[in-house]
Amino acid sequence: MQAVSNDNFGPLIAYLVPGATVLVGFSEFMPVLRTWFATEPANAPTIGGFLYLTLASLAVGMVLNAVRWVVVDTLHRRTGLKVPPLDFSRLGRNVDGLNLLIEIHYQHYQFYGNMLIASAVAYGCYRTKLGGILPLGWPDIAFVAAEVVFLITSRDTLQKYYTRAHQLLSRHK
Repeated sequence: MQAVSNDNFGPLIAYLVPGATVLVGFSEFMPVLRTWFATEPANAPTIGGFLYLTLASLAVGMVLNAVRWVVVDTLHRRTGLKVPPLDFSRLGRNVDGLNLLIEIHYQHYQFYGNMLIASAVAYGCYRTKLGGILPLGWPDIAFVAAEVVFLITSRDTLQKYYTRAHQLLSRHK
């Protein structure tokens, strides 16, 4: 298996972590997922379980990315964050710069936006397991706080990506 590096860190954070977050939520209802997440030495996960968990997390993360595109991107666009016009005829000499912007801004945007959706799904599973919305407590406050942070940081990183990509690939340079 390839080691974590700058080349694969972005996809790992953008897809794997949010996908695993959803699977943790669903593990309350699916015993096979609980075995994949086993943390006690007596129930230590197998190599197969680790592989299944990794592949399932990536697959769920890709689905979350599509949902993020529909929900979060639309929300940001409708609240004034517009995709800038980019002149891709300027890409040739700017490929490395655009790749850097994707690494330092867009992949982090994907993580925050995907986690916004993943946390909501995991929280829904948590609340379903409890049997309803009441009583409320610290986990509920933490969920709301995390969602606010994910929403704000997703908007900030997307704005930075748009601004800098426009500076890099603007028609009017």
